[in-house]
Amino acid sequence: MAETLREIVDGSRRIVFFGGAGVSTESGIPDFRSADGVYNQQLGATLSPEQMTSHSFLVEHPEDFFEFYKRHLVHPQARPNKAHLALAALERAGKLSAVVTQNIDGLHQMAGSQRVLELHGSVHRNHCVQCHKSFGLDYVLGAVGVPECDECGGVVRPDVVLFEEMLDGRVMEEAVEEIAAADTLIVGGTSLVVYPAAGLAQAFRGENLVVINMGETGMDRRATLTIRQPIGEALAPFAQ
Repeated sequence: MAETLREIVDGSRRIVFFGGAGVSTESGIPDFRSADGVYNQQLGATLSPEQMTSHSFLVEHPEDFFEFYKRHLVHPQARPNKAHLALAALERAGKLSAVVTQNIDGLHQMAGSQRVLELHGSVHRNHCVQCHKSFGLDYVLGAVGVPECDECGGVVRPDVVLFEEMLDGRVMEEAVEEIAAADTLIVGGTSLVVYPAAGLAQAFRGENLVVINMGETGMDRRATLTIRQPIGEALAPFAQ
């Protein structure tokens, strides 16, 4: 399978990578929906994690929201793994045109990727809900309780798409354009069950579809190549 993947990559002119939470698990960030993921952990709360990461919960219970958010969704100690490094290397080599990610951790950029379309936003970008001043992650992590704007006192919230909120239309449009223009689409670390993001893969009309995931996905039947192993392991040869 490694040989076949190498042949596909070598023969491609415009690769797009579409990834999910599984890309970052090898960096120590738990998957949301795996057996030991955030959404299956016993968190000692009466509300579900989905409720606690919703827009209405942020508005109505900001202190509880930020306590949960900083404890379970922000991982400042995480560093890029071989998958992130391989994708950055493929971009530098002129093979990969874009990374489309459902992750919010910023590890692709940390690894050196330039063209990253973040469907669900990023923990590294934050803004005041009143005056819209921008803040980095350190500002939010350093705040006691609810982070407040140092200019107007408004709540500083992450630029992350919460439950009940819409995805950024511009980012979605760019992702569709990139996937539709690709001759090879590599889908990795996602089971393609979260919509509307998962529907983006349907825009692919190119030659080779590669699926790298430990479990089955909705695109397996269309795949040119399916690899059942950790994505960092599968992409490691391209990180050289």
